[in-house]
This record gives sequence, C-alpha cells and structure tokens, in this order.
Amino acid sequence: MSLLSLIEACLKATRLPPSRFGRDAVSDPRIVHDLRRGRQPGRRMETRLRAHVAALLEAHRASKGGPEGTGLRSRRPAGRADSGSAQ
Repeated sequence: MSLLSLIEACLKATRLPPSRFGRDAVSDPRIVHDLRRGRQPGRRMETRLRAHVAALLEAHRASKGGPEGTGLRSRRPAGRADSGSAQ
C-alpha cells in the first residue's frame, strides 16, 4: 500500500485531522497536504510516518476492543457531562 493511501485510511479510521496527524508524526502540519500534492518524503520521514500510522491504528483497534476496529465510536466533546446523569 502506498504511503499516502495508508495515511488516508488511517485518517478516515481515526477521524484525525490531517494537520494534527502531521504535527504529531513529524512536526509538520502540512505534510499530508504536501503528500497529496506529490511531495516525495525521504526514507527517514517515510519510516516515521509509517510508524506513526501503525501506532495510531493499533491504539484505535485497542480502543475498539477487538482486532478489526471497523466501527466508529461517537465522539463527545471533552469536559461535558452526560445529559442523563443524576446529581
């Protein structure tokens, strides 16, 4: 699988913004945009990107409780209490 295809699949599965992925992976928030426009990363950068994708997908699968990780969790904004909680 090409690097860009791998990253796109990861972004879709994790619902992570491209800029956050790039910043976390290689300290470059524009890397995904640049790859989409044809940038060819060096060997070291490609290795770092692939390792970051693997780590994200592993964490995503673990949070799903199974190896498939096909379902998407609903995201609730941080810091908000459940509307049905008793006080």
